[in-house]
Amino acid sequence: MALEMVPDWMAELEEEDLTFIKRFLLASGSLKEVAGAYGVTYPTVRLRLDRLIQKIRMGEEQGADPYVSLIKRLAVNDKLDLDTAKLLIHEYRRTGKERT
Repeated sequence: MALEMVPDWMAELEEEDLTFIKRFLLASGSLKEVAGAYGVTYPTVRLRLDRLIQKIRMGEEQGADPYVSLIKRLAVNDKLDLDTAKLLIHEYRRTGKERT
């Protein structure tokens, strides 16, 4: 596939996310098999898949506010806790509405 044909949501993913997707596909979608390959438990792989799904959904949001998208990405990647992310987004939207 030509680089210019890579979907935006895929281009936003980190290398380890793409490796996970490849392993998942080669395991025919078996989370149990992927867990074995990584040497972790099924719930750990399930959590990683859920976070990857969130990343992809965020990458597909059309016209999303770049700041809000950044905060969501940080929360999904465990760089920011969920409560803090919600607070930042709430305050950002509240102050943004006051300006308009």
